[in-house]
Amino acid sequence: MWFFNWLSFPVVLGSFWLINCIKILNEYERGVVFRLGRMTPEPLGPGLKFIIFPIDRLTRISLRTITLDVPPQDVITKDNVSIKVNAVVYFRVIDPNKAIVEVEDYLFASSQMAQTTLRSVLGQVELDELLIHRESLNQRLQTLIDKQTDPWGVKVSAVEIKQVDLPEEIRRAMARQAEAERVRRAKIIGADAEFQAAAKLVDAARLMSEQPMALQMRYLQTLAEIATEKNSTTIFPIPIDLIKPFLEKKSSTQQ
Repeated sequence: MWFFNWLSFPVVLGSFWLINCIKILNEYERGVVFRLGRMTPEPLGPGLKFIIFPIDRLTRISLRTITLDVPPQDVITKDNVSIKVNAVVYFRVIDPNKAIVEVEDYLFASSQMAQTTLRSVLGQVELDELLIHRESLNQRLQTLIDKQTDPWGVKVSAVEIKQVDLPEEIRRAMARQAEAERVRRAKIIGADAEFQAAAKLVDAARLMSEQPMALQMRYLQTLAEIATEKNSTTIFPIPIDLIKPFLEKKSSTQQ
């Protein structure tokens, strides 16, 4: 019995050592190995891997895209409007060795870099530019954050400004501005319609002056329209040329 206990101890110890030496990495993972404190040149790829425990120490790094939700940031725009803005950042590790060696915690560092860059960039633009040219601001944020995280082996693929919280007084002012803009457009459209109608009337008058028969046809058409309404009153317009001689005679008599 005593001999069996001494024999089982090396077996248990060897099994423990072998379990710690065998590592399985998923397809989306890479293993950064430190051998006696020194990092190996190339990270381990996916599959079954063997390391020397406890000489080697393995750190797993995921290569999948990480979605980072940037918490709401207090921003004062260039035109002195206080707003709250939050965004979402998409990034992934492209160099596992740098992500471990160059920065202590690349997730926390990337989050802080995104927050500070968001406040810095949006503080240099006016509120109208933030609301209208959001796509260009997203591209600008992506370029700046990616430039800062590149030494850490982190690639920022996209940055999207998700929500802009405006103060209540700014919302009311924007609503009044939008209403005034709609009234202005309505007045311009109405004036343009009146102008076009007047231009058509001038063209019609010019055409009738060139063709006197057209005026007579219009007169007969008007009588037909009045008759269809079953009215007892019929209006007969008198041409000015008919009474013009009497007006001229009266004018000469008074002189």
